[in-house]
Amino acid sequence: MGNNMIIGYAAGAFDLFHVGHLNILRQAKSRCDHLIAGVVSDDRLLETKGRRPIISEDERLEIVSSINFVDQAVLEYHSSRLKTWQEVGFDVFFKGDDWKNTPKGIELEKQFKTVGVKVEYFPYTMHTSSTKLRIALAQLSAPSDQARQA
Repeated sequence: MGNNMIIGYAAGAFDLFHVGHLNILRQAKSRCDHLIAGVVSDDRLLETKGRRPIISEDERLEIVSSINFVDQAVLEYHSSRLKTWQEVGFDVFFKGDDWKNTPKGIELEKQFKTVGVKVEYFPYTMHTSSTKLRIALAQLSAPSDQARQA
C-alpha cells in the first residue's frame, strides 16, 4: 500500500446481516482508501455477549468479504483492539455512534490515540439491529397462544 493510503477498520459481529451493517461499511469505505472489516469470532461473541451468533463466523466472514465496499475481511479474535491493530494495521477505526462518549468509547479513543489511530463514529441504525431481528425470529418460532391452548 502506498504511504499516503488511509487504511480503515470497521469491526462487528455482522450477525443477521442487515442494512445497518451495510451502512457502516459503506460510510467507512467513503472515508478511507482501503477498508478492512473485522468479523468478531464466535468465541469472542460468546465471551462478550454471552451467546453465540446465529450465523457462524465462517459464513459471516464470507458474507462480509463479498460486500463491494470491503477490500479485506479478517476474523477478530482478540479482546484488545490494540492487539488487533498490531496484527492488522490501520489508521482509522470506525464505530457506530452508540459508543460515542460512553466509558467504552472514551477508553477506546484513549488507547488508539497512543498509537496514532483516529476513531470515527457513524450514525447507528436505530430501526434495525441484529438484536431486534433475533427477538423477532424467536417470536416467530415460538408456539402461538392458540396452539398452546389446544
